[in-house]
Amino acid sequence: MTDDPDLRASDADRDRVAAVLAEALATGRLTTIEHADRLDVAYTAKTMGELVPLTRDLPQVSASDVPAAIEQQVISSKFSKVVRKGRWVASRHLRLSARFGALVIDLSDAVLPGREITIETSARFSKMIVRVPEDAHVIDEGSSLFGKRNVTAGSEVDGPLIRLTGASKFSKVIVTRGKDDWNLH
Repeated sequence: MTDDPDLRASDADRDRVAAVLAEALATGRLTTIEHADRLDVAYTAKTMGELVPLTRDLPQVSASDVPAAIEQQVISSKFSKVVRKGRWVASRHLRLSARFGALVIDLSDAVLPGREITIETSARFSKMIVRVPEDAHVIDEGSSLFGKRNVTAGSEVDGPLIRLTGASKFSKVIVTRGKDDWNLH
């Protein structure tokens, strides 16, 4: 890292810290809660000074020992209802697939790895609900055939950018924010 704590952190700097934290979790040096808390701080850090304390008590990891970051996750539901909520680590690219069922993804408490997340939706004869953080800005680039897409663009606040892509047929794809909009149970 650098000696200048006021230097702005880059995505690559945040990713290096995330890799050290992932290794610490894998080797038992951090609990899952400590890992999620530190990872959340890492991906929201603006300066190098905010990143340094996150790994100060952990051994350094060489580039060859760093596990590859999860760049893509696939979450699917077939003839069932799947709910992902609470504190979990999302990837930069989420592929959501629902067939004849329901898929509910709540990102409001999730750790988002970076300033931009892409969610690729594929829904057929299903209902898909994605809850985003209050300060997220959502861009919908998806399509629907004989269905409904209800996506609110979001705020102008300095929150994460969530890009929604993909297609739905005979389905509902709804993006919402806030705690009381949809029942996740």
